[in-house]
Amino acid sequence: MIRESLLRWQSSYSAVPLLLFLVIAVFFTISSPNFLTVENLMNILVQSSSVAVVAVGMTFVLLTAGIDLSVGSVMFFCSAVGGTLAVHGDWPVVPVIFLMLACGLFCGCLNGFFVARVSMVPFIVTLAMLFVARGTGLWITETRALNLPDDFRLLATTRILGFPTPILVLFVVCLTGHLILTRTPFGRQLYAVGFSQDTSHRAGINVPRVLFMAYLISGFCSAVGGLIILAQLAAVSPNLGQGRELDVIAAVVLGGTSLFGGRGSVPGSVLGAVLVESVRNGMNILDANPYVYPVIIGAIIFIAVLLDSLRNRQITRSRRRKIRVGGE
Repeated sequence: MIRESLLRWQSSYSAVPLLLFLVIAVFFTISSPNFLTVENLMNILVQSSSVAVVAVGMTFVLLTAGIDLSVGSVMFFCSAVGGTLAVHGDWPVVPVIFLMLACGLFCGCLNGFFVARVSMVPFIVTLAMLFVARGTGLWITETRALNLPDDFRLLATTRILGFPTPILVLFVVCLTGHLILTRTPFGRQLYAVGFSQDTSHRAGINVPRVLFMAYLISGFCSAVGGLIILAQLAAVSPNLGQGRELDVIAAVVLGGTSLFGGRGSVPGSVLGAVLVESVRNGMNILDANPYVYPVIIGAIIFIAVLLDSLRNRQITRSRRRKIRVGGE
């Protein structure tokens, strides 16, 4: 009975992101016929692609009950390095892309090392990386905007099989992340570590390695997200990626990933990113007051976190009852 009620609660919660998306879609469709069009839906996917890609990496981190506050700054740092080399060093596009990805992996390595090997609190480590990465990026660019060659814009405007490149990149990253979590031993270990590090350690799982890989993946996805933004803007501005970590965390939590670790999925996180962008897009179509945007997004995030807290409390109570019944 307890297990059945727990499964019903979890399954009902997993449907919340989809229900929210449907409610928002219906509301904005009734308010404006321009919302539910193929062109606008494609625009929502393109605009949410960078946040959705980074949300995939954040999913791996949150599944371990950790947090990565540095994703926005890492996006800027990678873009600053790539943009500077492309403008002042006349580097071609392909080497710049690989170097940007290497910078993201480097930042992920640093976060993973201090969290997994030094056992520092993820909040403190990634908060420090937030300032270090953004400060380094500002130092590299000298706080000046950089206009990139047209080759970078082609990365965002090129269509393959009728789909814009950012959407295809998002699909590849989403599919890869989903397969890693659902079809590999590492994915199962990641869920286990998020559920209980002590139990995972006793089961023979290399917990530090799992934690390190989670932050490494997050750093890589941040670099890919920065590359998408760089291609879309064809410029590096001092505020690029600023505040993106909040959008990413909001998307992942809205997608059903628990802040307490051990529960979540990549498709849900991508849906959460699309949900956040749909709200922005719909309010923009309705010409709403821009100052209302963060209020609406904040309210949605609050509801998602509240539901997650209620779910975690229900699961904790169910476990206690089960232990009590078993002891009797």
